Amino acid sequence: MYTVADALAALETLAPTRWIAQVYPGDNVGLLVGRRNAPLTAALAALDVTLPVVEEALRVGAQLIVAHHPVTFGLKSVTDGDGTGRLFLALLENRLAAICMHTNYDAAPGGVNDHLAQAVGLTDAGEILGAAFRDPDGRAYGLGRVGQLAAPLSAAELAQTVKTALNAPGVRWVDGGRPCRTVAVGSGNSTSQWSDVLRRGCDAFITGDVKYHLFLEAAQQGVTLIDAGHFPTEQLAVPPLAAHLRQSLPGLTVRLSEAGATPENWLSADR
Repeated sequence: MYTVADALAALETLAPTRWIAQVYPGDNVGLLVGRRNAPLTAALAALDVTLPVVEEALRVGAQLIVAHHPVTFGLKSVTDGDGTGRLFLALLENRLAAICMHTNYDAAPGGVNDHLAQAVGLTDAGEILGAAFRDPDGRAYGLGRVGQLAAPLSAAELAQTVKTALNAPGVRWVDGGRPCRTVAVGSGNSTSQWSDVLRRGCDAFITGDVKYHLFLEAAQQGVTLIDAGHFPTEQLAVPPLAAHLRQSLPGLTVRLSEAGATPENWLSADR
């Protein structure tokens, strides 16, 4: 029988938690809740650890939730007086473990950004957008990716391509005023990489959680900027995470969460 430690070791081969020291110091990754030696027969993969995901894990008989986003970045107390406390109590009282693969999975070769680049149609997208690091085993890792579209697209065409490819409820975008061929992607909120986008000379940048003033700057700089949302730019990498765990631990049941969803609601713009 497998243990939670076996799952953690398998995930470490994909995206080592030690990479956090370079790409995002202080990030909260790895086994965040639970006992390493707890028996493991089934796991549930999700983008976020939420109470509905916890309830789903209990329904399907999972002992472990593997998620992208950390359960928390820091706790001062665990009580039923706030949402995070109630979440931790639900995990602990039901003996559910939680492993979170956050920025290390964003940075990993074959991780979130590579899946995002592939989904929106980029080729030759092995170039890392920001600082690149190299593991002792020779693997290069880092945040963001840069690739090429097979043929140039207008900003509107690229925005529609992204919306369809990511099944996003909507996208916000600004037209950089030039055909889009060299495109950068950054999963979740990667707006901190804007200077890397400009330095690289990209025609377009696809990310999430874009603020108003960055749209203004993008228009001034002549770069198409597309906000496809935090959830859609990362959710697509959850199935490959589950597949890696299945392949690494044959016989382990790994389900994809059906309860995980973006907390946002969207209304279509009137035309």
